[in-house]
Amino acid sequence: MSHKRIPKRKAAIAVGGVVALGAAAILLPNANASQDGAPDDAAAAPRTLKAADASDLASRLAGLLGDAFAGSYYDGENKQLVVNVVPGDDNNVIVQAEKAGAAVREVDNSLTELAAGARTLKSEATIPGTSWAVDPRTNRILVTADSTVTGDRWNRLESTVRSLGPGMATVKKSAGTFRTFASGGDAIFSGGARCSLGFNVTAGDGSPAFLTAGHCGVAADQWSDAQGGQPIATVDQAVFPGAGDFALVTYDDPATQAPSEVNLGDQTLPVSGAAEATVGQEVFRMGSTTGLADGQVLGLDATVNYPEGTVTGLIQTNVCAEPGDSGGSMFTRDGLAIGLTSGGSGDCTSGGETFFQPVTTALEAVGATLGADGAGAGDQAGGAGDAGAGDQAGGEEAGAGQDAGAGEEAGAGVGDASGQGAQNHSRRSH
Repeated sequence: MSHKRIPKRKAAIAVGGVVALGAAAILLPNANASQDGAPDDAAAAPRTLKAADASDLASRLAGLLGDAFAGSYYDGENKQLVVNVVPGDDNNVIVQAEKAGAAVREVDNSLTELAAGARTLKSEATIPGTSWAVDPRTNRILVTADSTVTGDRWNRLESTVRSLGPGMATVKKSAGTFRTFASGGDAIFSGGARCSLGFNVTAGDGSPAFLTAGHCGVAADQWSDAQGGQPIATVDQAVFPGAGDFALVTYDDPATQAPSEVNLGDQTLPVSGAAEATVGQEVFRMGSTTGLADGQVLGLDATVNYPEGTVTGLIQTNVCAEPGDSGGSMFTRDGLAIGLTSGGSGDCTSGGETFFQPVTTALEAVGATLGADGAGAGDQAGGAGDAGAGDQAGGEEAGAGQDAGAGEEAGAGVGDASGQGAQNHSRRSH
C-alpha cells in the first residue's frame, strides 16, 4: 500500500460539500460569546448558565440529591438549569437545588421508575424501527416508532407502553424510517461506502486519528479522502451495534497534521474539548451531505433499534441529517465536541429524529483525547472548503442518483457485519 501525507490545507478531511452559510453566519460571530448574561454577583437561584455549566451543575446535583433527583434539562430561553425532584417528606432537597442555582420543579416519576420502564421496553418491545429515551421536560419515556412499525408490531408496542401505567411513557409516530446515515456522503470513502469524519483526535499511543460512526468502521477497514483514492487511514476499533456507534480510525502516515477545528467552508471553529450533552441544549451538526444544521438535544441515553441491531447510550435530537452525514460532528457554538452522527429518520426538508454517539463516551472507550488534551491532534473534520466545497457539491448531486445506490451497498455491508456478530472490532494493521 502506498501512503501519502496529507497537506496542511487538507489536514482535516472534508466534512461537508455544501455548507449552510446562513447557519455558519449565525454560529461563528457568537462562537466565543458567553451564554451567561448575568454578572457573577447577580442574584442566584436560579442562575443564568452556559449549557456546559448547566451540565456540570446537573451532575453535581444528581449526586447531592440522591433518589430525589429525577433528571434535568437546560432552558435555553431563560438560560437556566431546570431540575426535577420527586416530592417527599424532606423539602431540604428543593432548598439545596435552589441554593445551587437551579430552577426546581416537582414531578411524579423517579429515575428508578423510568429506568424500570425502559427495561420493560427492552425486554418486550425491541422492535426494529423503534427508539426510546427519557424526556426530563415531560418526566416520561418518549417512545418513537418509524413508518415500518405497523400491524402486530405496532399493537405490541402500544400494549407494552400501556403496561407501564398512566403517565409513564408516550408514543410518537415518525413518518420516516430509522436507518444509519452511511450512504451518499462525500467526505471519507471506502468502496461503495461514504461517511463523514467526526473529530480528529490523538490515539492512546500518540498517533493522529479520527472518530467516526461505528457502522462506518464495521463496513470497511480502510478509508480515503477521495473517491477511488489511496487509503489514508485504517480502522483501529469499531463498535456497532451494541453499546454505542463509534470507530477510531488511525491515519496511516504518523506525520499527518490534524488541528482541533471545525471547518465550515471559508471559516473554522476551534474545538477546545469534549462535553456531555444536556437536554434542551442548542447544538450544531456538520455533515458531508447537508453541511451545517442546528437544533436541540431532546433526550439522553437513547436506545435505537436499527435494522442492523440495537444501539444504546445515544443522544436524541431534532437536528436534521441525511445519508452520508454518518460520523459527522455535533458541537456547540463555543467549540465543544458533543456527538457523532449515528442515524435516524427524515431529512433536511421534512425534519425528523436523529441520534448521536456521545463523544465523551467514545473517547473513553478508545483511549483517545481531543482538543487541548490532544496535544494538537484533535479536530473535527473540517476541510469542506478544500476537499469538497466544489467537488463535494457535485458529490451531493450524485448522492441523489448514483451515490444513493452506493449508499445502499454500504448499508448492506453494515447489515452483513452486524449479522456476523461483529459488534466490537479491533484492527491494528497500520
